[in-house]
This record gives sequence, structure tokens and C-alpha cells, in this order.
Amino acid sequence: MISFESVSHDIGNTRIFSDLNLCVDENEKVLILGKSGLGKTSLFRLILGFEQPESGRIMVNGLNLDKTHIHQIRQKIFYLSQDIDLKNEMVGQLLTDIWEFNFSKKLSREKINQQLMFLELSPGTLQKRTRDLSGGERQRIGLLIGFLLDRPIWLLDEPTSALDDAMKQKIARHILSLDKTCVLISHDHCWQDNSTVRIERWS
Repeated sequence: MISFESVSHDIGNTRIFSDLNLCVDENEKVLILGKSGLGKTSLFRLILGFEQPESGRIMVNGLNLDKTHIHQIRQKIFYLSQDIDLKNEMVGQLLTDIWEFNFSKKLSREKINQQLMFLELSPGTLQKRTRDLSGGERQRIGLLIGFLLDRPIWLLDEPTSALDDAMKQKIARHILSLDKTCVLISHDHCWQDNSTVRIERWS
């Protein structure tokens, strides 16, 4: 599903990683562990085509990651960044806009309510502006968007860092049960302690 073949990557004059070989199979769950500054987030940015490697080849779903295929590849990926970058508007309108842009049909209130209930968010959250959300609310709205889009590949950067322990466990159990190819960056033990997760340690 995702493969890095002898990939080297620089940021400025700094070599982030060299001759990286990494393969993530379909529906596999892989956790990237390592200290800050080792290029874990750059791994995601390479998969999304936001950064370009100095050498090597990246394949996603059998396609070369290049200008010809980048749009097709991005349509298969849900990316949740660590800072949860959300457009500043009403939450309900944001969710509607994202759904209608991707599926060209109306988003049912029942579908939203099911996700709000699972994520333990009140219906009133839909009337808030995204800038007024707490860190935990922003993280859960980001995850809600992922559940709505239902794409086959998930790239999650610290997806549970702002949640309490019970919600961390609930989210981790649910995501790890999905038929998704997931690559995660997280220091939360809810991901590390699950036997279905393959851990890749970066040093």
C-alpha cells in the first residue's frame, strides 16, 4: 500500500533520513516512535507530496508518487495534522462543506449525530466557530472529518494528545478495528500497547 524504497530526504542543509526502506501493507497499523526532530512528520509530508525526496522512490497503492498521480493518491488519504488546521467557520457548516465537496450530496443530520455521540461531543458543538473549540474538541472534530470521509489510508500525527485517557482508549480501539491502512505518530500508550500495531522506532 505504501512503500519507501531507498529514500533520502533533506530539509535545508540537514539530512533528515538516508536510504529509508519502509513498507506498510494494506490495512496494517504502523506506529512511528522517536524523539522530536527526527523527520517523522516529514514522512507524512512526503507521502502527501508536500515535500520531495532527494533520492529514492515512494509508491502509494501501486502508483509512483509523482505529479502524474499525486491528485489520485491524495484522494485516498485522510491526514490529521498535529495542529488540527481547521477553516475558521461554524463547525456544522465546515462538516457540510467538506462532505458536499467530496461526495456531491447532502450530509444527513443523523450521520453527524451518530459521530457526535460516539466522540462524546454535544450537538451544540455544531454551532461553535472552530476558533472557539478547545484542544480536545478540535482533535475530535478532526477525527470526525476522517470518519465522514472514510478514506482507505490514514496518516495520523498525535491524534489523541489532547484527549483524556478514557477517550484515548476509545478512539484507539475504534480506529485500530477499522479496515484502514494507518500510519501513526504518537507518544500515547493507547497505541503502543495494542498487539495489532507494528512499532517502527526511529533514532
